[in-house]
Amino acid sequence: MKIKNSDQHIESLALAPVSVLPDYQNRGLGRQLILEALKRAKELEYQSVIVLGHPEYYPKFEFRKASELGINAPFDVPDEAFMAIELQEKAPQRFSGTVEYPNVFLE
Repeated sequence: MKIKNSDQHIESLALAPVSVLPDYQNRGLGRQLILEALKRAKELEYQSVIVLGHPEYYPKFEFRKASELGINAPFDVPDEAFMAIELQEKAPQRFSGTVEYPNVFLE
């Protein structure tokens, strides 16, 4: 996916909400999946990851409201459910704009 403004765009990643079958919940599987995904995204030098998910769950992984970073959803969504995490501590500059999902996300 991309985060675009009137001047430019940057590549970012989208984390789809994670779910675990009820028989396997409360074993830390979802947490392990998310931590590994974020680790790999950071290793690949992505600047950010966006998630539209449960506002009480994803902040455990340092996600915060995307609006606090100047990142906007392309559709109407509760502000507290549209979150982002910055992966690179010394990013050249913070980038703001509107998320543009690939068409497959919107089908």
